Amino acid sequence: MNKTELLKRFGKNVKIERIKQDLTQEQFAEIMNVSQNYIANIECGKANMSLAKVLELSEFLNVDIKILLDFS
Repeated sequence: MNKTELLKRFGKNVKIERIKQDLTQEQFAEIMNVSQNYIANIECGKANMSLAKVLELSEFLNVDIKILLDFS
């Protein structure tokens, strides 16, 4: 797996969990206090987040970080 594929898989996991919470990108961005564009970039695999930010994101989604980092 290369970096691009990893970021895309992570973004897909984030999107799945966001949709499970019935949140739009705009709503989720507001909760996280970031721009909607930033959320879109994460979900498209264009944003390379720090582990601290990934942990924060998992807390906002109220989901175990392992779910977001599951690339199987």
